Amino acid sequence: MTVNPITTGRIQSAIALASSKTGVDFDYLLGQAKLESGLNANAKAGTSSASGLYQFIEQSWLSVVKKHGAEHGMAWAANSIGQSSSGRLSVGDAGTKAAILALRNDPNAASLMAAEYASDNKASLEGTLNRPASGTDLYMAHFMGLGGATKFLKTMQANPQASGAALFPAAARANHNVFYDSNNQPRTLSAIYDRFADKLGGAAAGASATATPANYAAQALALGGDMNGSTVITGNNESADDALAWATTAMGRFTGKTTQAAASILRPTPDTARLAYMMLARLGG
Repeated sequence: MTVNPITTGRIQSAIALASSKTGVDFDYLLGQAKLESGLNANAKAGTSSASGLYQFIEQSWLSVVKKHGAEHGMAWAANSIGQSSSGRLSVGDAGTKAAILALRNDPNAASLMAAEYASDNKASLEGTLNRPASGTDLYMAHFMGLGGATKFLKTMQANPQASGAALFPAAARANHNVFYDSNNQPRTLSAIYDRFADKLGGAAAGASATATPANYAAQALALGGDMNGSTVITGNNESADDALAWATTAMGRFTGKTTQAAASILRPTPDTARLAYMMLARLGG
């Protein structure tokens, strides 16, 4: 499925905002989203409860929202989530539960919670491994859970040629192509890790290539409105989409122009100038 570049750009802006607020690496978050959903905020798994940009299953989503939701304006959601003596999370009201789970499809909420989840895993892994955690380490924690990733990484440190399928038989049965090569031979822990590293790096690079300065300008402006890009921001009905059209035209014509001509092309209307001011104020906040 082809993703609208403007929609993709808004998702990238949501990821960038989450990165700036949490300190989690932007390229990691972008690569993870590309691998998990293809940057499709409405993606749904066919074999589990996973949904959204980062394919959170229900229990993982409830857990991270309960822990970090209030920090990011979702206290209503965090306070609605209860926990049983067995550790299972639940929401008493069916409508509230549906609303909380629907946040997985909101790029801003999903990106913030994915970043917080990664941050928590990073702190735990670094404490256990006594070294900085890489993006691949964090993706292993997302893929296998923190306990599984810790076991995987500690074993790999001691014996990188160990069989991943032998160490994680249940995971290998559910993810045959991860744990076995094309000849049906079990992959070593090192090979599995390197494969994830290559996929994560390639996904981040490919996703980054779709962005343009014009898209990022419109994305940032759109953060002040809704995610449909049609919110009117100025009195003369100029929106983020109008700003995108202007910026794309200006940037496309800039090359080869004289300074005077370029200045004329790039001169914004008063309303566009106000949009730029609002964008900078929004990003600075």
